[in-house]
Amino acid sequence: DVQALKNAYELIKSASQGKSALDSSDNFSTDMYVLCAEQAFQLGYLEMSSDCLQMYFKGRFPVNQFLGRAYLCQGQLHTPLSTDNLEEFEKFVLFFMKAIDFATHDRRYYFLVYNASVLYWQLVRPYLKPGFRCCLIPSLSRIVKALTQTEDQDNEWRAELMINLLECFLDASKLKEAKEFSSAAASFIKENVPEKYAQIFSLMVTLTYITAVTYRSNTTFLLVKVNQFSFMMFRYLFTSIPDSTLCSFGYLQRSRHSEHSLLLCAFCEQGKLIEIECLEYEYEIKKIGTKIGTYTKGVIEAQLELIKNLELTLKLAVQLGDPDVIQVVCTTQWNLCLPLLQHNLNRHLRKPLISVADALEEIDSMLILLRCQVHMEIARIEEDEERIEAAVEHLQKAIHLNDSGQYQEHLRLTFNRLCLHTLLYKSPERIEDRAVMMIEQAKRGKQKDNVRSLLVNAGLALAPDSFQIVLDSENEVKVSSGKSRSQISYLCAKAQHHIKSVEKVDEHLKHSRNENDRERIILWADLAKVARKQEVWDVCRAACRFCLLYDDTLFRKVTKPKKAQKKKASTAMMDDDQGDSLPRESLLPAKSFSFERDLLRILAEIRFINAEATINLLRLQGIELNDHAVPPEDRSQYRPGYVSCIPENDPEWKTYSLWIDYLSHYAMENFQRAAEIGEELNEAWIVHNAVVYVLNYNRHLISSGRQREITEYLQTLLGAIKTVGHNGSTMILLMLCNALARGLILRWIPKPKLVEKKKSDAATDRSTKAAAKKHEKANVIQSFSVDPSGLPDIKAALEICEFALNVAAGTVPSEAVPIAAQQQIIATWVKAKQLNHQQIVHKLGTEEENNDGGQNPVARVLVGLEMYSCNGLGLMDFTVPSLPQLVKLALECSWSDSLVELQTLTRLTYFAYVSRNYEIVTTCSKRILQTDENFFHNRDAKKYDTVGQEMLSTTACIQGKSIMENLSGRKHLRIAASKAFVQSARYAGEARNYSLVMFAARHFWNTCLPLLSSPHDREQLKEPTEIILKNIIKAESKNKQKDTLPLHQWITKDFQNIGLSVGCFLPGMFLTSFDLEDLTLRTSLYGLLFHIYADKADWETALKVLEEAIKVLPQTRHRLLIFKHMATVKAGSGYNFMMDMQKFRDESEDYLSHMWRHLVTGSRSIVGQLSCFQNAIVALQENEWQKVDYLMEFAEWLYCNQFPLNDVIKPLDWVVDLLLHMK
Repeated sequence: DVQALKNAYELIKSASQGKSALDSSDNFSTDMYVLCAEQAFQLGYLEMSSDCLQMYFKGRFPVNQFLGRAYLCQGQLHTPLSTDNLEEFEKFVLFFMKAIDFATHDRRYYFLVYNASVLYWQLVRPYLKPGFRCCLIPSLSRIVKALTQTEDQDNEWRAELMINLLECFLDASKLKEAKEFSSAAASFIKENVPEKYAQIFSLMVTLTYITAVTYRSNTTFLLVKVNQFSFMMFRYLFTSIPDSTLCSFGYLQRSRHSEHSLLLCAFCEQGKLIEIECLEYEYEIKKIGTKIGTYTKGVIEAQLELIKNLELTLKLAVQLGDPDVIQVVCTTQWNLCLPLLQHNLNRHLRKPLISVADALEEIDSMLILLRCQVHMEIARIEEDEERIEAAVEHLQKAIHLNDSGQYQEHLRLTFNRLCLHTLLYKSPERIEDRAVMMIEQAKRGKQKDNVRSLLVNAGLALAPDSFQIVLDSENEVKVSSGKSRSQISYLCAKAQHHIKSVEKVDEHLKHSRNENDRERIILWADLAKVARKQEVWDVCRAACRFCLLYDDTLFRKVTKPKKAQKKKASTAMMDDDQGDSLPRESLLPAKSFSFERDLLRILAEIRFINAEATINLLRLQGIELNDHAVPPEDRSQYRPGYVSCIPENDPEWKTYSLWIDYLSHYAMENFQRAAEIGEELNEAWIVHNAVVYVLNYNRHLISSGRQREITEYLQTLLGAIKTVGHNGSTMILLMLCNALARGLILRWIPKPKLVEKKKSDAATDRSTKAAAKKHEKANVIQSFSVDPSGLPDIKAALEICEFALNVAAGTVPSEAVPIAAQQQIIATWVKAKQLNHQQIVHKLGTEEENNDGGQNPVARVLVGLEMYSCNGLGLMDFTVPSLPQLVKLALECSWSDSLVELQTLTRLTYFAYVSRNYEIVTTCSKRILQTDENFFHNRDAKKYDTVGQEMLSTTACIQGKSIMENLSGRKHLRIAASKAFVQSARYAGEARNYSLVMFAARHFWNTCLPLLSSPHDREQLKEPTEIILKNIIKAESKNKQKDTLPLHQWITKDFQNIGLSVGCFLPGMFLTSFDLEDLTLRTSLYGLLFHIYADKADWETALKVLEEAIKVLPQTRHRLLIFKHMATVKAGSGYNFMMDMQKFRDESEDYLSHMWRHLVTGSRSIVGQLSCFQNAIVALQENEWQKVDYLMEFAEWLYCNQFPLNDVIKPLDWVVDLLLHMK
């Protein structure tokens, strides 16, 4: 009753004043002051309570329980409402400690110690936030000690305070005190409150881990604090689940919906069930593992489904009302959402995150950092969706929750940016704010001209003195035409203009006051990102240079030696980024979260953008990254009096070439610096991105065997990735190691010279005996030794390969490395072993050889196969395993990559063919060709469709040759061989590989040559010939393929003795035959097809065949046979063939005359035959003997066709005249 309280207060106050004024001797108990103060405090009348306490302490009070209660009430008046006012908190603690000190001296007042501890723990809630628990250590330690001293019987309450005190020690990183206290606390809890022992044990494990790794890094525990939400979640779970539940959890992990889980649910209350369900979701996350990093559709959908289900669980937890359970669910939901907080995915998380934020706000959760981060992410999502007001609201909540100040600068800048976004008609006063407004407008702009104008104006606002000059570095209007006005002179002027302009960037910081450096870093970065997204590349490059200027001055300590002489502009630019690898101290504060770390992440991102933008500039010049400039075609060479000049000796060309090389160097330096930042931050994703960028943009370099040019960068990246760990990206690590190892060894591989033996008997080449000798005579290779100066590089490459293979062998099944990546590194490793003269233990059990990947049967097959490929090249020969054993193991293996299986079996087929083991050839080729349908319906294999088709083509060709070498005159085997070659041509046509098609076509022609004399046999060849011609046409329309890394970038024994390429085993890299031979073969095939239709007198179809041949064959003399057939068919069909005869006008008179004479027999009409005879005779001008013969035949023809005798005699008179005038 408030009125009763007020009446009592007035009476007490009056009595107090009366006693003071009148010195009344009436007995008035001072206990009433304390009782009134307590009641006033409970009813919210703080002034009344404070007044009562003042009257109590001014008077003479007895030493009883009310003194302690007065101290407690006085302390409550100073209750800390937030962590901002430490002075009030100190007063609060002071009075509570006075109460406890008073109570501990008299057993009658021990109850006050307990009451004080309860009140204390209720009122210090604001200080239970991470980073503020350290303030509680002195007072909470005193309370725990006092409870122990008074031997309080509420052991559970004492255990709870002990656990919280240990957490305070850990939060303050007071490891020594924590270790000393934890032992006593654990003993007490284990003996008196065993159900809480799991809680204290979890904290002791954390303490032990932190202590064990302290010598490695002073910031280890701070990194652990980043994930404290996970620790807290498990703390809640394991403290609330009984021992029986923990015993059953192993079953629960194995099957989420198992019977054990159902039985468990029957004995658990609702809160425990929800916590167990959260554990199940955590287990689901573990099962997905690193797959989430691939961001494939299926994985994303599975993760979103888990989040959706957990959202329902959160609703149940909210209905239950248990704060601990709610926090467990919210923490689990946050862990599930973390991988999907990407720009294109976070929109799916808006509703779940809002539910988390609302639930934690409703219970006023002490997971302050989690709540702050959730609101920050919601604000980002709302901003992306153009809901600015909602974003501002969540940012304000995040600012309020950011007590530790970790995100203070970030939140301030983001909040300022969003507030500026809402200003429509006001122009801010600060330059930075004006730049922010223009960048935000450009971000949402659609018209490119307007966007560019806004971006340029933003840059000018930030750097009015130099931005336009740097931007004009790429403006060709500003470039002079050069001294000689030639193209090279213009290119030189362009390079010089760019060099001179970008130097102005260095002057920018000299004119700035360094007041807002951090803010300007973010502004330049935002400008660069928006320009990159809008593809305004020149603005992007300029903004990146200004942004990264701060990286060089603020975050990079590089000492540059003073130059005695000033270098030329171009040379100065080349050396601008030297010295990166000098040792330097980290400028990062020892905090798990810091604005400096965020800035470094931003700078790493800008490094990537700047490198890509520089590569874009190179491509505008027609140059790829790390390629050298190509001299332009000099059109002035056609002018009279032109004197040729070698561009390499031209100073202007040298200037331009150096500039191009500098741009490549500058781009690579940016990738390298980004990796250094990732290494410094110990964030693997940055390093991995740098590796991926370098490998992708240098693909053309790597595929062409020029890795040596970038080995220094690759070594730096490998060092960085070793520091931060491969973190599940084993494939990236293997690709990097392979590129680096090959870059080290390729230059030291001797190139063998092939010496052909003379053929002893060319006449018997087709015989079986000659075929058997064919393998022996092919190539003799001289012996070679490796240059000793290359041994350090080779040994280094060997170590790199072994490191990569060990990593691949140690991966868990969920992170299994694709066998294609292992195949590459195994090939490099085997070659390095050969160059280093080290044998490989080749037992197919090979457990004792640690480095050959021998534990894996697939790897053992690949190692053995590589040894076969390396032998016989003049270097050390490996002691190879038995080929039948190798084939047997390969056929028994379970291959995860169909393409690698296909390649392996094809190569084994070849080596079996070379060793004349035709049984293995037949086995392997049948296995390959029978499973081709399964291979090409494999989803993963479709990416390598071309390579797979080429492998099948090669296999079919080897099968056909194997059949031909065992022919022994059997006609049905010849037909089988021809079918194999046709199949080979079909596969090669699908692969668009012209040389492989022609290779198969030649073998088909030679195989079928004995069958061409018989019309019956020719008929059987109609369909095969059509298939081959069709696939030749298909292969001619070959699309440009992407740069593909060959399995071998050195000479191997693969496919040397069957007429395919001598060199690296890469499908599509076979040597093309001479064009004339190809055309002769194609013409012959069309001729064969023509004769097949001619045999059936199907002249119309035969004519279509000839028309197709004329259409597809190039305009060479090979088409004359086709024109001859066409003219013959038209003559026989009564069509006009005069236009076809025009094709022979450039031929010799004998050939032309012969053609006309040939058409006489084919022409149906008398008129046509007469015309042909006349043209045949007229065409001959010099060969008079031939003319005499044709005139005699013409006279005979006239006579037989009953022409007048006068007409018959005229040709004969002409013959007489010719004979009389002959000398």
